[in-house]
Amino acid sequence: MPRVDLLTSLPRLGEDDVLAVPVGTDATLPPWLTSPAFGTLPAVPGRLLAGALADTGNTGRPGTVTNLPVAGRRPRSVVAVGIGDGTLPHLRSYVATAVRRAQTLAEHGATRLVLPLDTALAPAGADEVRAAVEAALLGGYRFRETSKPHPPRLATVAVVATDAADPAVAAAARAGEVTGHAVAWARDLVNTPSNTKDPAWLAGQAVERLAGLPHVTVTVLGPEELAAGGFGGVLAVGGGSASPPRLVIASYAPPGAGASHPVLVGKGITFDTGGISIKPNAGMREMKTDMAGGAAVLAALDAAARLELPVAVTAVVPAAENAVSGSSYRPADVVRHVGGRTTEVQNTDAEGRMVLADGLAHARLSLGATVLVDVATLTGAMKVALGTRTAGLYATTDGLAGALGTAALHAGEQVWRMPLAEEYAELLHSDVADANNAPGNPGGTTAAIFLRPFAGDLPWAHLDVAGPARAASDDAEVVKGGTGFGARTLLRWLEAGAPVDPAPATTH
Repeated sequence: MPRVDLLTSLPRLGEDDVLAVPVGTDATLPPWLTSPAFGTLPAVPGRLLAGALADTGNTGRPGTVTNLPVAGRRPRSVVAVGIGDGTLPHLRSYVATAVRRAQTLAEHGATRLVLPLDTALAPAGADEVRAAVEAALLGGYRFRETSKPHPPRLATVAVVATDAADPAVAAAARAGEVTGHAVAWARDLVNTPSNTKDPAWLAGQAVERLAGLPHVTVTVLGPEELAAGGFGGVLAVGGGSASPPRLVIASYAPPGAGASHPVLVGKGITFDTGGISIKPNAGMREMKTDMAGGAAVLAALDAAARLELPVAVTAVVPAAENAVSGSSYRPADVVRHVGGRTTEVQNTDAEGRMVLADGLAHARLSLGATVLVDVATLTGAMKVALGTRTAGLYATTDGLAGALGTAALHAGEQVWRMPLAEEYAELLHSDVADANNAPGNPGGTTAAIFLRPFAGDLPWAHLDVAGPARAASDDAEVVKGGTGFGARTLLRWLEAGAPVDPAPATTH
């Protein structure tokens, strides 16, 4: 990933620089275009750029790009990118688009992208700088495992904002940098192939990255500890694999933290065949990403610790591989979870809720949780309901739903509150157990209702990220593959103190 520098003014441009120019609505160009600094590229006067915009139809719509060659210079390009009305979503698109376009010029010698944020509408403040730094780091993210050398990459992105010297803006840039690196780590975890990524590997990655941070402890439970603790769901789902399950418990407990103790539970299925209820091949191809919820909660804790937030938080990741063998759990099995509640298995492909149930109950009964949030790629039904860009949010209190919704708006991640409709609870009936694990449609809602008892009376929220946890193509700072969705929302919520009461609305 490139280094991000924060500057108060345009630097003198060298031959290895690419300059981004933000184009506002109706092809509005920024006033600094005629400044002396821009004069270091004398062959690109504003009128020439305006003409190029007209020729390419670039009217400032977010994501639109116009390349302007600069004769006799290397890499010989100014990149004019639409920034629309300058809202945070438009700004993220501008930054990520500019980074990706500049990366294509790195093979021709470009090493730095100069990225001004001030527009014709307003100077960039703390919110804009943070969003830009995150987008600069995440928009250029790539995961590759090839025999060929990686292509050259940008070394630096210079973010230019007039108010960059303001301590609040500098702090925002720092928060954006920490967030970007944490989300990139989550993406690495999600994108790693499952012939490498088994439960033990995932647990090892958490220990390697988190255990050395101040005030962070990481505990990993293996099969024997899971059996002793009554983790019937995790053991059942992981029982068919040659790679035994694990439970990762990472806790950040800074001095002076208050009594609030949010616990984040993330689904950690390192590969999901569906088990005995095996998936078709097309449905199995992306299942290395089925631990995206676990990656998100680990990344949120990582960033919270590095930002030294004054809130205690624990991330719990039940990690298992849902495989097919003679020891796989079966339809009609009855599984006993942490705390004693039992589940009749009707579909072994409804495995995510089986491991989350153990994680939630353990957090409530043994970890001193005061509020619970789980994140999971849980149901295909959520993609049908909300598409691939929006997560479903279920919550037992309006205050917690409002606080997480506000955090998501600040983070630039889309969530939509869904109903915990009581009329569907009867679908969970079982003649032999407390509930069945495949109560049918509406699948996202019945899955959430299945999980609710394991949270007890604690405030609880469930994020079903089956759609946005993975992407089929690049869009703004989202890139093809694992997205790290949810980590930024959880972090923003933790930065606000993990409230369970509604936070003020934001226009971003």
